[in-house]
Amino acid sequence: MMAAGKQAGQRDLAITIVALLFLIAWDFSGLDLPLARLFGSADGFRWREAWLTSRLLHEGGRSLAWLLLGWQLLHALAMKPTELTPPKQERRYWLGVAVASILFVPALKRVTMSSCPWELSEFGGVATYVPHWLLGVYDGGPGHCFPSGHAIAAFGFFGLYFLWRPYRPALARGLLCLLLGTAALFGWAQMARGAHYLSHILWSGWICWALCVLAEQIRRWRSRAIHSGQVAK
Repeated sequence: MMAAGKQAGQRDLAITIVALLFLIAWDFSGLDLPLARLFGSADGFRWREAWLTSRLLHEGGRSLAWLLLGWQLLHALAMKPTELTPPKQERRYWLGVAVASILFVPALKRVTMSSCPWELSEFGGVATYVPHWLLGVYDGGPGHCFPSGHAIAAFGFFGLYFLWRPYRPALARGLLCLLLGTAALFGWAQMARGAHYLSHILWSGWICWALCVLAEQIRRWRSRAIHSGQVAK
């Protein structure tokens, strides 16, 4: 069991590093702005206030996230565990990780200077395009757009994958695929509206994933420490 957990941890770390390298490559490719131009023009972004992107996928996605967080809270506190379900202690732990993800990304947004695509002068705004990795460079807009806050409506629940993986691996993989698919849909909506560049969405996902990988490592360290203490006694 411990060997399987170690292999899973190594795989998680490898995925995190490969994803980080991909993100860095995407950032330096300069493709964020050309991609935004597929959705926007000098008249702005025609999908910005559309029912599908604004009401259903943006506002509806936010409501869905609150419902999912409420369900996770209920699952952590009220539902009785069985042999095929995680104990309450682990459920509460991963609920805490979800809350941490949901709070951390918007907090990070508040200190970054990158403006949203719809703020660019070429799309009817006032800002000039400045890559988000050019720290301290003001683009002339309101900023506070990086990373994507809306994407955590799906990415923020990556912990469900780690919660269920030791007990029901197939369910865990299904949840992960569902979260990734939902995040992709929310991300497309935000790009179509001009609310975010693709990098904003991808970095939001990476941050939430990395937080979960770190949390899983901490959980395993604690479990080994408790087990070692019990053996010593």
